[in-house]
Amino acid sequence: MSVQNKKLSPDQQESLLSVLEKRFENNMNRHKNIKWDQVLSKLKNNPKKLWTLDEMERTEGEPDVVAYDEKTNEYIFFDCSAESPKGRRSLCYDHEALEKRKENKPKDSVLNLASEMGLKILNEEEYRELQKLGKFDTKTSSWIATPDTIRKLGGAIFADFRYDTIFIYHNGAESYYAARGFRGSVRV
Repeated sequence: MSVQNKKLSPDQQESLLSVLEKRFENNMNRHKNIKWDQVLSKLKNNPKKLWTLDEMERTEGEPDVVAYDEKTNEYIFFDCSAESPKGRRSLCYDHEALEKRKENKPKDSVLNLASEMGLKILNEEEYRELQKLGKFDTKTSSWIATPDTIRKLGGAIFADFRYDTIFIYHNGAESYYAARGFRGSVRV
């Protein structure tokens, strides 16, 4: 079933909206000059995006509003869990990498799962923007969108925050680790 056809029940919607509102109110530093009632109006008119946000929440990403894009009139949500989302770890980078593994295959890949959830994984610029809002991935790391030039050579990149510094580094795309997941974004 595609993301297009997935919807939450009215009770699930209310529960999710309550969680998102509380997180919004508790983290005003992430979204200065944005009003919850405006975000709420957009959310209520986008059941597909609500489903995606629920998937982010279900996998422990703790989605929150981090920006408003005036050009597109969209609110931008990022996974804001302190560490890489627990429900999205131990994944290789993409389907090609998953197919290359002959033994000990992970259950899925980052790009497959992100697509199923209706997410876009954070790129390096977005990851750096996230780190301006707090300290994230101080004990874990997160795969980030990998440029084609790196991916064609078999690699993929990830990021973390150590020693008060954002580190961007590489691994083979087929590798996976219990402490590495991915962070996503969704526009509403």
